[in-house]
Amino acid sequence: MTNPDKSLETTRKRLLFRSWHRGTREMDLLLGRFAERNLPTFSARQVELYEALLEYGDNDLYDWMTGRVEPPTALNHDVTKLLMDFKFTV
Repeated sequence: MTNPDKSLETTRKRLLFRSWHRGTREMDLLLGRFAERNLPTFSARQVELYEALLEYGDNDLYDWMTGRVEPPTALNHDVTKLLMDFKFTV
């Protein structure tokens, strides 16, 4: 029988890697830091929502995070709000 906690932890690790390896250094830093701070405490539902967000391109995500463009209404959930409110700090 598969351990759901182990599967969720594996998904978190995979998403952390994807967050740090986006293709542009700016998004690597923004999403990597965001994931480091938030993934460990995300519920299974939030992990799924974050995984879906990572399917969007860097340009879209950057525009949303910087407030240049509002995300689509379909993405109106707590994880998107956390992402948009995220403040990059060293």
